[in-house]
This record gives sequence, C-alpha cells and structure tokens, in this order.
Amino acid sequence: MEVSEDRAWQAVLARDRAFDGRFVTGVLSTGIYCRPSCSARHPRRENVRFFDRPEAAEAAGLRACLRCRPGDLARDEQAVARALAALADVEASPSLAGLADEVGYSPTHFQRVFKRAVGLSPAEYVRARRIDRAGEALSQGVSVTGAIYEAGYGAASRFYEASRERMGMAPSAWREGGRGVTIRWAVVATTLGAMLVAATDRGICRLSFAEGRKDLEARFPNAELVEGGVEFAALLAEVVGAVERPGQSRVIPLDVQGTAFQEAVWRELQRIPAGETRTYAQIAAAVGKPGAVRATGSANGANNVAVLIPCHRVVRSDGTLGGYAYGEAIKQELLRRERAGD
Repeated sequence: MEVSEDRAWQAVLARDRAFDGRFVTGVLSTGIYCRPSCSARHPRRENVRFFDRPEAAEAAGLRACLRCRPGDLARDEQAVARALAALADVEASPSLAGLADEVGYSPTHFQRVFKRAVGLSPAEYVRARRIDRAGEALSQGVSVTGAIYEAGYGAASRFYEASRERMGMAPSAWREGGRGVTIRWAVVATTLGAMLVAATDRGICRLSFAEGRKDLEARFPNAELVEGGVEFAALLAEVVGAVERPGQSRVIPLDVQGTAFQEAVWRELQRIPAGETRTYAQIAAAVGKPGAVRATGSANGANNVAVLIPCHRVVRSDGTLGGYAYGEAIKQELLRRERAGD
C-alpha cells in the first residue's frame, strides 16, 4: 500500500474518510473487511490486516462489511466518472436528477457521492467549468462577448454574475492583468519578517513575505496600485493579527481565483484545524483525487494568500515539514504558534 500500516491504523482509529478508497481494513477475527471510516466498533490491532483494494481482501477469504459497504466505492467512482463525462458538454449539462437517474442513484445520495469525489456539487462543477472555459478563451485573446458564448452561457448577465462570484475581478480585467482594478497594498513589518498585503475591493488578493511593489506589478501589470490609505488600514490590521496569531477565528475576505481543482484544494486547506497538519496525499484524497498528489502539491504552491489559506499546514508523508515558498523557518513558526495557541 502507499500508506504505511501505522498510518493506516491511525486513520482507522480516527475513522478518517480521507482514506476511504486508499485501502480497506481486514478483520481476521470476524472475516470481514471495512472502509477506514467504518462506524463499527474498532477491532484489536492484532486482528487487523490491511489491503490496498477490496479484491485483495476477498482473495484472502474476507467478505464486505454490510454497514460501510466498502465495495460500493468502486461503483461510486464509476458513477462519478460517467457523470463527469456527461458534464463535459457545458452547453447541455443534465440536471442533478437526470445525472442521478443515469447512474442509478437517488439525487440526494448522488449529490453526496459526487461532492465527496470532486470537491464540488454537480452544479458547482458546471459553473466552475464554464468560468474556466471562459478564462481560457480570454487568455487566448477572444473577446469577452465571444468568451461568454464559447463558455456556454445563454446570456451575458449570467456570466458577469458568475465571474464576480468566483473570479472577483471583472472578465476583461482578468484577461488584461488587472486593467481597471484598483489594488491597495502595503509592506508591513511582522515578527516573521516583512510582509506584503494587497487587496481589491472584494478582498485580499496577495499575502506574501519578502516581496514588494515590483513583485505585485509582475502579477498585476495593468492594475492601479495604491499604497496604503485609510480604507485599507483596518483590513491590514486584521491581516497582521491573523499572521501574528495564526489559527484564531477571523473572517477576512479573499479575492482569489484558480481552476476548479485548485480552488477545491484551497478550500480543503482551510478546513484543516489550526495546529494540525495533513499530507499532500491526504489532501488529494479529501478532494476526491487520490492519484493527484503532484497536482495537489502544485495547487498548494499556486496559493497567492499565505496563512489565510494555510498551505503551511501541509507536510510530507513521512511527517517532515517539506518545502514552503517563504522558507521552512516561517512554516515551522506558524505551526508552533497554532499549536501553542499564541
């Protein structure tokens, strides 16, 4: 298995759903095998053997648990794959009821299965694909009007509404490096070093260490960059507090954008409790893509808003800290502060 036996046993004790599909737990004393998240009473460790797939457990003479039904995982994966194929045509996307009927599930159950696998509901996935498709067209020089209809929108108003919800910046500004957008920014001293904070009217679009105006200009070459300001001061104070005392509850608006997969990874990062860590493999499994460990690492690295989207909480599978864009020392200190409740 890709998971060590010690880590697999920890996942079983925690009933960690992120490991469902990565292995099954064979209980030799009862002759059954289960998902790691099975709610049944935990067996004794000496009675447990781990298998990388249900077929291997069955070959060893074990039968599937009737409570957690581990064999349904393969069926769920096939159902989601069929649904994704059906949703590939953004111009004629079926309804949730139509998707569920096509794969033989109830709508409510299939909604849960799909969201667990993909990280988004079917409707959210369709909207994300349309925005991605529009973004690709814009980046290739297609006009905004052309991008709207190429992405499958029936009306321009629906595209602008969706783009504001997901992208923050207007479509033309996205294509043109922030043209027409005002970004307020400051470099402020913190106990972790000099920190760049930049925000649009919608929220923080960049938080980094050891960067300055030139770095911001490279990311948003056509935006209007305005240093500081009274309007920015209160938000800046909130951000500094979140960095100096990471993990404490704060609602700070963000203006970030990425692919559907990147945004699913970023949401999962925000779900990691303060002071805890996850591996890249765990994050990949949690967003429904257990084989996409490298892509998860890339999505983690594409995060533009350090600390607020806590990519510092991701570590290597062997428990070591791994890399961090701003240096291992900052990553280590952020985790220390979270664990200590500083």
